[in-house]
Amino acid sequence: MISILNHKIAPIANQIYEVFQVSYAVEAQLLKATDFPPLKRTANAIQQSSTMFYGYKVKDSLAAVMEIESKESGIHICSLVVSPTYFRQGIGRKLVSFAKEIGQAKTITVETGLANGPAISLYKNAGFVESKQYLTDVGIWKIAFILNKTP
Repeated sequence: MISILNHKIAPIANQIYEVFQVSYAVEAQLLKATDFPPLKRTANAIQQSSTMFYGYKVKDSLAAVMEIESKESGIHICSLVVSPTYFRQGIGRKLVSFAKEIGQAKTITVETGLANGPAISLYKNAGFVESKQYLTDVGIWKIAFILNKTP
């Protein structure tokens, strides 16, 4: 089940942090990144964020988190992570479908590491198209996607 997470509450921010840590550790390995900024994000930084967080729970366990930033041009999926315990269960696909349904945004953007095959497949299968590739200042190649929603 997908629901809004009140990340301003410390225990919830800590749960988000824990899912981010285990999920981003896997992505860092896929990207062969030794300096991976998402792993440096603290629970306090999550708590102070102005973005919206949505969680997917399995029973009482937070299995996945999606972080969304609303922009004038649409929404940006800042983070979409699934705990490794719940990989390959369609949870990422459910979160992307949920993102497509929320708000009146005409476009949705998202980025991931260029070597993150599972995420790239997820976004392409959801109808996103590549908009650019670029090298970050920490030496990680990223790929950006956009989805133009039809009214």
